[in-house]
Amino acid sequence: MDIDTPHGPARAHVQTVDNAVALLVLGHGAGGGVSAPDLMAATRAALERQVSVCLVEQPYAVAGRKSQAPAAQLDAAWIATVHRLRVEDLPLIVGGRSAGARVACRTAATTGASAVLCLAFPLHPPGKPEKSRLAELDAVQVPVLVVQGERDPFGMPPDAPNRTVVKVSGDHGLKADLDAVAAAVRDWLPV
Repeated sequence: MDIDTPHGPARAHVQTVDNAVALLVLGHGAGGGVSAPDLMAATRAALERQVSVCLVEQPYAVAGRKSQAPAAQLDAAWIATVHRLRVEDLPLIVGGRSAGARVACRTAATTGASAVLCLAFPLHPPGKPEKSRLAELDAVQVPVLVVQGERDPFGMPPDAPNRTVVKVSGDHGLKADLDAVAAAVRDWLPV
């Protein structure tokens, strides 16, 4: 499904389940697409828990551009897309992998999310812990799950009162133990 946004069309790959108990909307990372292995593992786990899933391609990716748009454009396109996908009377969970997780965190309040799922949250650029993005995670006021590779060069976010961090084998790609990724998502889904 193509969705008009202020920055061109986004594309949503929608997988619904009968008697859904929530809707999970996930975005991709800066250099990848919605078929990333960890996004697929999270999708399977959500569907098993009766949660419908929408995987969203940002307009720059739909247009075939390799480099991601500026944060303000990503956020505006995400907000427009999530509002279009939202289902009345279903809790909304937003999230994504890497850059998509950052977008979901920055826009959680605006989209009315009831929870946020972060796969491989890029806490800081590799080797630059002084450029922390922890404020984006800390600003989220609803429950957050961060699934992070224990050797992720982008850092390891700390646990916090509203945030659970699950460490899994591997690095930023989260490909080493997809079963652990799926189990973390399945066990956390607040439904």
